[in-house]
Amino acid sequence: MSAICQVTGRKPGFGKSVSHSHKRTNRRWDPNIQRKTYYLPSEGRRITLTVSAKGIKVIDRDGIEAVVARLRSAGQKI
Repeated sequence: MSAICQVTGRKPGFGKSVSHSHKRTNRRWDPNIQRKTYYLPSEGRRITLTVSAKGIKVIDRDGIEAVVARLRSAGQKI
């Protein structure tokens, strides 16, 4: 599963980990990505989205119908 939120577009951040001796190694900060299933009443079916914790809050605030309409207008296949 890719670490990209379908709702907010959040991706991993990349940078360096700095040790006590100041040696630098590559690391990444992954967003809190989860697979969530939502019910679409207008279509009478369930959809599964890959969303971050922030994306779940956006769905709770705006509603699943509005978010799905926004995703479809952006060209995503749901």
